[in-house]
Amino acid sequence: MTDWEALAREKQAHYEVTHGELDERAVVRLGNLAYAAGLASLMAGSPSAGAWLLLAAEHWRASWDLGSGVDAWGRPVGALKAALLAGDEVVLDELAGWTLGLGSAAAASPIGRYAAVLAFLVRRRDDDAAAVAATLRGRDDFPHDVGEALAAIADGDEASVAPAVESVVLSFESREEHLEGVAVADTALVLRELAHRRGLVCELRASPVLPS
Repeated sequence: MTDWEALAREKQAHYEVTHGELDERAVVRLGNLAYAAGLASLMAGSPSAGAWLLLAAEHWRASWDLGSGVDAWGRPVGALKAALLAGDEVVLDELAGWTLGLGSAAAASPIGRYAAVLAFLVRRRDDDAAAVAATLRGRDDFPHDVGEALAAIADGDEASVAPAVESVVLSFESREEHLEGVAVADTALVLRELAHRRGLVCELRASPVLPS
């Protein structure tokens, strides 16, 4: 059984270690460590979780500007997920606007369009979210259950939300590798949060990769 408090302290300590010159790669790494600390803190029920998650979002956004800014779409996705889990509405809205301003809705990459769907859902532009989510369904290069969950949330299809999100939880349970070794179904938590914001019921069974 994971000692989440100890794991959170470990990730926080790793974050504090000097990472050399803060180039693009180092800033991404700081974001990863802050996110890992935030997720572990969330699982431990610590009130510090939100601060670490927002720190991750800050680093991932900054890293985009340090790079070529072309196809690192996982960073806007991560920043939006972190802000959603932190529950900071001001930061979340700002990140959504930034993500859409990058041209994510028309990105060739499905991860870019995933970022756009999250941003549209944050901004309550559900029709736009549904249109982009439709391009993610049934693809070989994008998780089927995540695509189904996004579409169901955007369409307000309550009956389809929980089964799709439950499938996401199962995929996290079966993984052998997780970001920074922190086994938390963050994608499922984000999808559930977006569903709840629309009054859609999305109850999930107890799982070692979800907060109790």
